[in-house]
Amino acid sequence: MTREEWLVTWLLRLMGGMVCLAIVPVFFPPAWMEYLHQRMGLNRVPDQPVFWFLARSLSLMYFAHGLMVLAISTDVRRYWPLVRVLGWLNLALGLILLGIDLNAPMPWYWTLVEGPGIIVGGIVLLALVRLHRPSP
Repeated sequence: MTREEWLVTWLLRLMGGMVCLAIVPVFFPPAWMEYLHQRMGLNRVPDQPVFWFLARSLSLMYFAHGLMVLAISTDVRRYWPLVRVLGWLNLALGLILLGIDLNAPMPWYWTLVEGPGIIVGGIVLLALVRLHRPSP
């Protein structure tokens, strides 16, 4: 395994593992979601079915994405073309999420971490793909 493959493996495991944590809020009771929402300074949760559906299904989609990233990390040499796709995908998602967070508007600490963190992950993946020299 090359140095770049090793770094990509562990970066994907870190990224995928963090995103998989989104499974937890899928099962939060509404009172917990309300509490966290207010602690973030976002006032009251709209008590509408679409809010509960979107909050839980978004967390579930983050979890599904994390599982795919973890699956790719199990054999980066085999899935190397997907690593490049993940790099570009993270770059695009991070930029879009940054725009969403700024327009929502989300709290400053959320905006500072979510989009930019995903952008940095995408840039690092793309840099490692570019540096990669496959071993025989």
